[in-house]
This record gives sequence, structure tokens and C-alpha cells, in this order.
Amino acid sequence: MSAPISNVRPDPDTVLVDIVDYVLDYKLESDLALETARNCLIDTLGCGLEALSYPACTKLMGPIVPGTIVPNGARVPGTPFQLDPVQAAFNIGAMIRWLDFNDTWLAAEWGHPSDNLGGILATADWLSRTAVANGKKPLAMKDVLIAMIKAHEIQGCIALENSFNKVGLDHVLLVKLASTAVVGQLLGLSRDELINAVSQALVDGHALRTYRHAPNTGSRKSWAAGDATSRAVRLALIAKTGEMGYPSVLTAKTWGFYDVLFKGQPFRFQRPYGTYVMENVLFKISFPAEFHAQTAAEAAMSLHQQLGASGRRIEDIAKITIRTHEAAIRIIDKKGPLNNPADRDHCIQYMIAVPLIFGRLTAADYEDAVARDPRIDALRDKMECVEDPQFTKDYHDPDKRSIANGLTIAFTDGSTFDEVVVEYPLGHKRRRAEGIPLLVEKFRTNLARRFAAKQQQAILDVSLDQAKLEAMPVNEYVDLYVM
Repeated sequence: MSAPISNVRPDPDTVLVDIVDYVLDYKLESDLALETARNCLIDTLGCGLEALSYPACTKLMGPIVPGTIVPNGARVPGTPFQLDPVQAAFNIGAMIRWLDFNDTWLAAEWGHPSDNLGGILATADWLSRTAVANGKKPLAMKDVLIAMIKAHEIQGCIALENSFNKVGLDHVLLVKLASTAVVGQLLGLSRDELINAVSQALVDGHALRTYRHAPNTGSRKSWAAGDATSRAVRLALIAKTGEMGYPSVLTAKTWGFYDVLFKGQPFRFQRPYGTYVMENVLFKISFPAEFHAQTAAEAAMSLHQQLGASGRRIEDIAKITIRTHEAAIRIIDKKGPLNNPADRDHCIQYMIAVPLIFGRLTAADYEDAVARDPRIDALRDKMECVEDPQFTKDYHDPDKRSIANGLTIAFTDGSTFDEVVVEYPLGHKRRRAEGIPLLVEKFRTNLARRFAAKQQQAILDVSLDQAKLEAMPVNEYVDLYVM
């Protein structure tokens, strides 16, 4: 006879407890983290504003039932929509992720921690408008920045040592987990309620990565994070009703997350939760491109200039060797036809070919009008990716966190250009002094896409001043972006 299964309800898994205790008890004292969070906020919202120029994104925006307006609901920046916090989180999350231009975190798992802003900003805005309507004090933008820092930290620290992509799960699982934790704190959940909420996020259904990879690459990858952060708001609200949780959701034998979805392996951790992730997050400043190709695109821009100066033509190229790291080969090394913009912005060869030919790489360059240029695919066919073990080692080194690529062009006459290597992209912490002024210019450009000059200036006056932004009520800041 088999031994009976114990039905004694266990204590909560340590992973759940550590997340909740960090969210509730950690005292944030890092000015660098807060300053970086402010830059992350404006960059993330700017990415969303740019996405509103694309009908493929805007067709998903608005209330579930057309015409619905929620009293004291959350506003969606750059639009006239005022929605319940769950749907507002989806709207904000989808627009900020749509063009693959917001921040990135690269480790054993990849992801975009600012995806959590959808749930954070929607919840904080709704709570603030409701508070004001009832004669109470709204949340301040500093509360949003702190929630961003903690969401970044939860998502990023779990990603450091745990690869969800290797078991076929998408990184938006971590968005749902981190957003649930910080949104639950904003909602005022007790410690036990917050543990219940986080357990619900792990017991939930999880997205497969198939929409990010051949042969199924498609636009769901642009709204998957919006879906995850909005689901987090929903789960936190459910927990607020007193709904029970599942304390051994990770460790339960046979039926828990580890046994069902993680090949029986427990999560591993490199460091305790603090402010490491926000302080070291990678900004996409130069190119709306999958981050493993950022340095490759930068190298290609340099080679474009060399081609022009030397009088060489694209047609003279016989071969391009891409010296890269293992993660880039696994995710974005693609041969054959590319079926849509989502396919193209996850192909390293495409993200090299376009800047080599045109001297640029913009969101519009992934659209069909550019992609049908026959020179792009002809050049892609001449490219070969080769892993450099040192690049891969430096990619995982916590003191370096490089994302290196090196390009070598060989010509039909047998000559070559010297290899161009870029180890750290412009958005890396090691290039902050160079990158932040350009990040601010990116924000200015994105504001100008949606707003008149007076409204742009009102947003800039607050957004570029740390003290003003931190003190401003959330609802008043979001109102600056209303159409």
C-alpha cells in the first residue's frame, strides 16, 4: 500500500514569504534607485506614447465594453480612456511593451521589468482618484517609483538564476508575480492576504513562449506583458476579498509549480532583494530592438559609415560573421522568411541588415514597406552567428553584465573590414553618463508625437525634477498626459 498523503496545511513556501516581507518591510534608501526609477518611468511612458501611432496596438485599447467610463477610474496616458484598474493595466502594459523599446533585464531569464508599470500606475491612479473623491489623501508619485523599484527587484532577482524559457514558459510569468506583490501592497493587503495573492499568481495559468519563436512568432508578444500585469491587479483584488491562498504552491509534491512546470527544481537565488535590479537595468535608447542585438545594431551603424567612406557597396559583401553570446543565438538567430514586425524585431540578422543598408533602425523599419526591400534578405543570407564563450561568460558575470557582439565583413574581392566589437550597449549602467541625456531626448520626441508644446512642457517640468515628481499626487501627474 502507498503511504497516505498528508492533508496538514503547510506553512507558506519561503519564496512567497521572502517576496512579501521585502515588499512590506524593506526600507528604500538608495537615491540612485529612485533617480533611475524616474528615468525608467519617463522612458516607459514615452515608449507607450510612440506605440499609440500604430493601429495594431490601438485596436486593443479602451474598455472591454465600448463606451464604458468608470467613475474615478484610472486614466490611460495619451488617450481619452478612463477605465477600471484591471483593464487600464492591460492598456498601459500593452502600449509600453508594443514596440519592444522599454527597459530590459538579461540573466538566466530575460524580460522587461518596466512592464510592471501597467499594473502599478493603473492601481495607484485609481486609488488616488478614489481617495480624492472621498476627501482623502492621494498616493504620491514617490509611491509609484518605490513600487517600480520593488517590482524590478522581484522580477530581476528571480531571473538571475532561474531560466523559465528553458522549460518553455514566457518571462511575463515574472511580471504577473512581481506586479501582484507590489499592487497588493498598494491596495493595503495584510501580510497573510499578500502571501495569498502571490500564491495565486504562481498557481495561475502561465503563458507559453511559442509566440516569441519560429514558426509562431507574432504580436501577442507585444501585449502579453499587459495581460500579465492586468491579471496581477485582478488577483490582488481577489485576495483583498479574503480569498484563500495556496501556501505550498511551489513545493507541493506532484501538484506544485516545481514538479509540474520546473522539472522538479526549486528556484535558486544569487542575492537578497534590495535595489540592485533598478540600479543596473538596461535602457533601450538607440534602437527598438530585442536587447541581445542592441550592440550588434550599434556595430552595424559604425560599419555603415565605413562602407560609405570606403566607397564599398552592400552588393560587394560576401559574408558577415557575427561573434556573439549564447543567449542571442538561442533567441534571435533566424534564417528563412520573417512573417511580421514581431518576427523581424527578434531576428539579429534583420537588425544588422537594416542599419548596414539604411544607416538607421526605427520601429517603422520592421513594417512591410521596408521589409520587402530585397537587399535585406539577400544580406541576411550572408550572415553567420558564432558563439564566443567569453562573451557568454561576461554576459552572466554580475560585475560585467555585458551584451557583446562583434561584426566582421568580408568582401567578394577577398578583403575585409576590421571587426567592430561593442560590449556594452548605450543603455548599460557603464554608459549612463552618455546615455541619460539621449534617453531624455527620446522622451521629448515621444511627447511631441501626442501633445501640443504647452502640454509637453508641463510634463517635462515635473518629470525632469526628482523632488517635484516624487511629491506630485499620482492622479495629477497622470492628468498631464490626458488627451
